[in-house]
Amino acid sequence: MIITYVGRHLSVPEDFKPIAEAKLAKFDKFFRDEPTATVKLSVQKNRERVEVTIMAGGMIYRGEESDETFRNALDLAVAAIERQIRKNKTRLEKRLRETAVTEIFEEPFDDEPIIRKKEFTLHPMTPEEAILQMNLLGHSFFLYSDSATGEVNVVYRRNDGDYGVIVPQK
Repeated sequence: MIITYVGRHLSVPEDFKPIAEAKLAKFDKFFRDEPTATVKLSVQKNRERVEVTIMAGGMIYRGEESDETFRNALDLAVAAIERQIRKNKTRLEKRLRETAVTEIFEEPFDDEPIIRKKEFTLHPMTPEEAILQMNLLGHSFFLYSDSATGEVNVVYRRNDGDYGVIVPQK
């Protein structure tokens, strides 16, 4: 696994890297291709926060946790990703057979009202695959290209727990 470390307003402790590599190595068994991971460390409100994002086989797995130490937060984030994989095991096994690459870039945006800008490559997928990806990321909505129509659609989680899809009107 290729791991990139990012420290937000801090430098990543050198003794943390081998620990993170050992913890993330257990995910290698789930993927045929070599996955890439980004581990972001930050401190918020006197709590240490770790965000782990793994990109493999066209899917993005994400865990974000805070605790008293980076090591504890890393354990919680890795456990969250493992839960996501186990919860969606059947759908993931089907999806992981396909090969695709998803790239996410986070850049600051200069306009005042927009706080964060994310860019990513849209890949054709079914609404079910988009819902799976949304759940793996822990988001309440997900933008995707519909494989049947080629249109850009949005799936979202409704307040009642069901899912909805937003389709552009022609």
